[in-house]
Amino acid sequence: MGTIYAIANQKGGVGKTTTAVNVAACIAEAGYETLLVDIDPQANATVGLGLPKDGEPNVYSVLSGLADTEEALVPTAIERLKVLPSHPDLAGANVELPRQPGSENLLRHALARVASRFSFVILDCPPSLGPLTVNALVAADRVIVPVQTEYFALEGLAGLLDTLALVQRELNPRLTVAGMLLTMHDNRTRLGRDVEREVRQHFPDLVFDTVIPRNVRIGEAPSYGVPVIHHDPHCLGSDAYFELAKEVAARG
Repeated sequence: MGTIYAIANQKGGVGKTTTAVNVAACIAEAGYETLLVDIDPQANATVGLGLPKDGEPNVYSVLSGLADTEEALVPTAIERLKVLPSHPDLAGANVELPRQPGSENLLRHALARVASRFSFVILDCPPSLGPLTVNALVAADRVIVPVQTEYFALEGLAGLLDTLALVQRELNPRLTVAGMLLTMHDNRTRLGRDVEREVRQHFPDLVFDTVIPRNVRIGEAPSYGVPVIHHDPHCLGSDAYFELAKEVAARG
């Protein structure tokens, strides 16, 4: 079985989906069989790879027991990359899941049927620490935490790490933090440099070497339904995600 990575942070707009889509695409381009699981009801990762957000079957069908995981997997235009797409109905799972015994293990059980086929599985989590994110953390081996290099970057990180420790202690002892990823970084500003320095000082062993810059091409790519490495392979954003994928792949 390959390594399962959750991309998680309770803050929205920090680059979780962008990171999930582009890391998955880069790893697949490097020759690894890769699965991207969109566990966010907004379905942005699904749309970001050119797929409809109302397709059937989907991750909601799988978690509800209405479809088998295998039949819900969708190939993409990128060789070796498949997607388990999301659906807006997944929002209801935040209410439905807690009613089911052992609900925190639903995604783990669903992935167990197919994970052996993939070297890497990337889970794109919603911007909350609700039942869907807990399912992803229980299913994952490692978690990547995107951190925007802005004023409130450190706010909530301590709480998130406490939650990860709780999940590790109570539900998933194999879960580890792969690293924190600095995103939307503008090295030209004093604020960006100060936040990067603070994060690296607070978490010296947890921050990835790669920093994702603020880049127009990264923002444009989802509107074309492709990752940035296909939208503009030579931009700074593509270079950064290729470097990050190398770090992730090197860690297994």
